[in-house]
This record gives sequence, structure tokens and C-alpha cells, in this order.
Amino acid sequence: MAAEPGREPATAEQVEAAWQDTKLAQVLYHDWESGSYDEKWSISFDQRCTDYARDRFTAVAGVPPRPYGRSLEIGAGTGFFTLNLMLAGLIEHGTVTDISAGMVEVALANAGRLGLDVEGQVVDAERLPFPDDSFDLVVGHAVIHHLPDVASAFAEIARVLRPGGRVVICGEPTRVGHRVARRLSSLTWSATRALTRLRPLRSWARPEAELDESSRAAALEAVVDLHTFDPDELAATVRAAGLVGVRTHTDELTAAWFGWPVRTVEAALTEERLGFRWRMFAYRSWLTLDRVDRRLSAVVPPGWYYNVSVTAFTHR
Repeated sequence: MAAEPGREPATAEQVEAAWQDTKLAQVLYHDWESGSYDEKWSISFDQRCTDYARDRFTAVAGVPPRPYGRSLEIGAGTGFFTLNLMLAGLIEHGTVTDISAGMVEVALANAGRLGLDVEGQVVDAERLPFPDDSFDLVVGHAVIHHLPDVASAFAEIARVLRPGGRVVICGEPTRVGHRVARRLSSLTWSATRALTRLRPLRSWARPEAELDESSRAAALEAVVDLHTFDPDELAATVRAAGLVGVRTHTDELTAAWFGWPVRTVEAALTEERLGFRWRMFAYRSWLTLDRVDRRLSAVVPPGWYYNVSVTAFTHR
């Protein structure tokens, strides 16, 4: 079933079948996205993304950084979280898994280029094929909102963690944050498409074939994005799996209000027109707003932020 990374978009017939089978949708969507995923989300394995991954991990874990011997990532995609945490010195040996063979292939290729000690396997996060007490750490980034049965996934995580092992899941959408981001993205898309239909700006628009593929991907996104979360309810789900010391952390308020329209513009316009100066403007603006959001956390309800992360550990 798995396609070669990024080679072919899903056909209309496959999309139709995927409406009735969310796990088929996950495979089709993420296999197709695997070849362009890093570019789409500005993923890299340098100081920028290494700092981001480390900061998100430590913000929710609330412990001084220390290396974990064996780590498992569920829904690893192209390896963003695990590989950057390894570069930050928090993981010694990583296992990356995903339901998409294309994503696993790209993650292993990224690890190879970086010279990192990583294994990869195509895995359903709700049925982990690993023995009990196998890992010191389980991580995930923007993954559990794709899982049909989140409770089963956390039960599996608890099973494969060693006594005293930790789970850290970051970057999941909150209910309020997701609703605001979708509205902003929709408005930005409409405005950008209207502007690029004007004669002076037509050359700024991506080719129609690329936009058609984006529309098909958006259709599949409606099938693969299954959940948004309330921080307290997510914590209760993790506790029900038998994990202890549960803690949540939220981030990105104004940074998300800025970031999602920026990503939408980047999807609509050509890379050549945007260029390096645009990328630096977007990145520096996001950093400034992220600092503002941290200060606002003293007065803004956690559920208003876009991202929620959760951590817990097993009984010793």
C-alpha cells in the first residue's frame, strides 16, 4: 500500500475509500506528504529546530535535561522530534515508528545523513509490537490527534515503558486554538487566492496543478485530523492508562495567530517569490510572539493556547 516518499498524490478513488477507513487515510496522506513534509513545515536539523524540540520537551517534562538510553517515538513522521532531541543530547538511541512507510523511510534517511543511531519500523501506535518494559522514554509530536483510540495508545505506551520511564507528547491542538487557527487559515487562503488572480500578482501563485494537489490533501486532512484536546481531559486520559505524575503545558497563542496565516501564504505562493528574507521575517516574528505568549500565560487560560503537551511516568 505504501507509496514511495512524496511520489504520487492520492487519487480521487483512494480519497473516497479513505473516508470510510481512517487508517487507510493516514497511510495515503502521510506517504504522499513524506517527500515534501520537511519543506512544508520548515523542518530542519540545525540549531533552530534543535532548540525548539529541546525547549518544548523540557517545558512540559519540568526536569533538567538528561540523556535517555532507549527512546521510542510514535508517529515520528520524518524524524523531527527524535532526531532533534538526539542532537540536543537528550536521547542516546532512538526508534522511530509511523503508520506510513514513506515517513519511516525519510526519517531513516535523515538520521543517516546526521550520523545518528536510529532504528525505524512501520507501526500502528495502538498496537505496539515491542515487549513490556522496553524503553526509557516514549515521545511524540503532533501525533495523538491522528489516532482513533487515544486511550489505547497511552495504555500501550505505559506497557512498553520501563519502571520509572517517561512519556512526553508535545504539539497537540487544543479545541479553542484549533478553531481559531482554522478560521484564520481559511480567511488567509481566500484573500491570497483573490489577490493572485489580479494580473500584477498572477506570477506569485503556485501552479494550478500544485494547488489541486493541496486541495486533495486538504480533503484527506479532514479524515486524518481526528481530535482536538482540552488539557484537563487529556491529563485524565493519561492517568486512566495507569501513568502517574501527569502534567500538561500549553504554548503558542499570538504565535499561532501569526504562524497559521504565514503557513497558508507559503502554501499558496511560490517559494521563489517568498525567498529567504520572508523566511527570516516569519521565523523572527514567531520567536518574538512566542516570548510574548510565555508572559501572557500568567493571565490567559491554558485552553486558549494552540498547543497542548503532556508528560507522565510509570511507577518505579
